[in-house]
Amino acid sequence: MAESAAVIQELFRRQRAGDENVLEELVAENMVNHAAGPQGRDGLRQILDTIHHDFGDGDMQQHHLIADGELVVQHVTVRGVHRASSMPLLAGTAPTGVEVSWTFIHIWRVEDDQIVEHWACRDDLGLLHQIGAWPPATTP
Repeated sequence: MAESAAVIQELFRRQRAGDENVLEELVAENMVNHAAGPQGRDGLRQILDTIHHDFGDGDMQQHHLIADGELVVQHVTVRGVHRASSMPLLAGTAPTGVEVSWTFIHIWRVEDDQIVEHWACRDDLGLLHQIGAWPPATTP
């Protein structure tokens, strides 16, 4: 059995390499996602596909990885180009073509070498500011 941090490190490494099978191998089918509506492995795939659709083939940088038993905290930055606005956060915002970076702090719970729970905190205002959607326009 791998240590929890090793599972998350492997997820990160394989995501960056474009491995399309990584979720089937490392994420439990019924993973609970406390950070977003879509649930389970398929829900996580939907979220990642939407991020890829909106920001393209950017890159991810891992800043910190801290483990305590089954829990792993991961601090990452996702970089890409704002090319679509299909996620709810970007609703009503025209694609800008601007290079962006979006910072996340994930908390993953790993059980039997599978990710079974996920929480996240994102710098959404920072992302919106980069594409000119924050602060919102004011009307006189």
